[in-house]
Amino acid sequence: MHKPSVLIIEDDPALLRGLKDNFEAQKYRVQIARDGQEGLGAALNQPPDLVLLDIMLPKMNGYEICRAIRAKRFDMPIIMLTAKGQEEDIIRGLELGADDYVTKPFSIRELLARAAAFLRRRKGHAATVFEFGDCKLDLAAHKLYQGGKEIELTTKEFRLLEFFATRPGRALTRDQILDGVWGNDIVVNDRSVDRCVTTLRAKIETNPHQPVLIQTIRDVGYRFES
Repeated sequence: MHKPSVLIIEDDPALLRGLKDNFEAQKYRVQIARDGQEGLGAALNQPPDLVLLDIMLPKMNGYEICRAIRAKRFDMPIIMLTAKGQEEDIIRGLELGADDYVTKPFSIRELLARAAAFLRRRKGHAATVFEFGDCKLDLAAHKLYQGGKEIELTTKEFRLLEFFATRPGRALTRDQILDGVWGNDIVVNDRSVDRCVTTLRAKIETNPHQPVLIQTIRDVGYRFES
């Protein structure tokens, strides 16, 4: 049976040891690196299933590592370990290719759950039918069903839902959503994303005022939880 592998790039000895012990207890194969150069070398030479990446590292920072991994077209999930309240740093990391982040101090149980979810989703990333809540999104047929009934979506709403559904669990900035859904349309801005999210929530959420599927990440963007 394949054991998932995780690469932990962290220079705090106590945090590194705690992460290593907890992931090994969950039957992961764990690689560790204590500085950026060592971490990038490990990521490229023995690509893991998942990377836990601190931002502030000796020799090479987490942004440079993230950019280099994605430049080599490796698509393993990357979860950033960030200091609390650094929204600009979080957005920068996400736009360089990180998938999500946790802020220190964080719950190890939450991190383990998020890591496991990313690995489960990665196995099914080529799917064309997605189910969430009481909805079924069929990309091939270009249809959304809720409780077996077809729900009418505008072109932008469908593209936005497709963008979310194919990136479950990822923290997505408004700029990433704009690029992925609106492309080169020069008459849109962040408010265009928020307005489309609002109309989409009204169609797929049980309670649009307390959304479960499309979650707002304050000062960052949105996360789709399927």
